Amino acid sequence: MNKQEKKLKEMNKAFKALLESEADWLANLANSTAILSQFMDDINWAGYYIWKNDQLILGPFQGKTACVRIDEDKGVCGKAYTQRKILVVKDVSEFPGHIVCDPLSKSEIVLPIIVAGEAIAVLDIDSPKLARFGELERKYLAEFTDILIENTNFLPLMEKF
Repeated sequence: MNKQEKKLKEMNKAFKALLESEADWLANLANSTAILSQFMDDINWAGYYIWKNDQLILGPFQGKTACVRIDEDKGVCGKAYTQRKILVVKDVSEFPGHIVCDPLSKSEIVLPIIVAGEAIAVLDIDSPKLARFGELERKYLAEFTDILIENTNFLPLMEKF
């Protein structure tokens, strides 16, 4: 196990321990962005867009100010939401329809948050480095979102579904 994988594994262990005593969706989303910023190197933004009123709306995040609303199927976040799958973009300048919130971001990974069959949000992580995210991040961040979903009460957020 290399240093990067060890750090990601440690991140998920710390995240699971953090959520053992808290189930509130807002608190857990907020703390999860802090954990990501603490454990992941070479990222400049980590946060959520929450599905509300037929758009993805900015939720808890760490980083510079961000785009507030993203339409379904627009940009990397909108595509990940619509397709209900993890998207890894090695060079955002080559992604058709990429939405530029921070021109310093060069690569991105977006993971849909699916609860009871409904996509309720996406986790978006940006990096100023090209090709920052690969299979290792995909694996451990998918586990990270599973930990979030298993330990969080999203029912108040899902009342609109």
